[in-house]
Amino acid sequence: MAERENRGGRRDQREETPEFADRLVAINRVSKTVKGGKRFGFAALVVVGDQRGRVGFGKGKAKEVPEAVRKATEQAKRQMIRVQLKDARTLHHDMEGRHGAGRVVMRTAAAGTGIIAGGPMRAVFEMLGIQDVVAKSLGSQNPYNMIRATFEGLKKEASPRSVAARRGKKVAEILKKPETEAAEA
Repeated sequence: MAERENRGGRRDQREETPEFADRLVAINRVSKTVKGGKRFGFAALVVVGDQRGRVGFGKGKAKEVPEAVRKATEQAKRQMIRVQLKDARTLHHDMEGRHGAGRVVMRTAAAGTGIIAGGPMRAVFEMLGIQDVVAKSLGSQNPYNMIRATFEGLKKEASPRSVAARRGKKVAEILKKPETEAAEA
């Protein structure tokens, strides 16, 4: 009986995808003037993440707000990226992201600092699962550009493990401090 309901033994789609949290960042009401008056539509910007290193954002447009949010959430789930986190709480290194006139600077932070970031960037970090980060938005205050710039910066994130694999070295060699290298020489 259960196999017949699932169409050939496939698992339900809810079971395949891990549970994601989503955050509505912005809703924009747009109007179109037509012969009989004005027609309103809504554009939604949503950030989705599993709070364990995966995050995505999406845009949706519709005549009603819930439909726009649903479309944006679906798009965000399709466009997720994975970001390597240090100690599952912060970034591995400082970075900068740019998109259009938007520029964001993201810096690692000590434990207990919290998320020091504004507006749309805060939503991205919360959905990503980062607990300690200091970020500043420079330039554009447009939420779309801020989120895109944040994602461009997060795509540049490189963990010591990935750098060591790329260079053919051990992680300990990558993490070695410069003053210890000078003392050994």
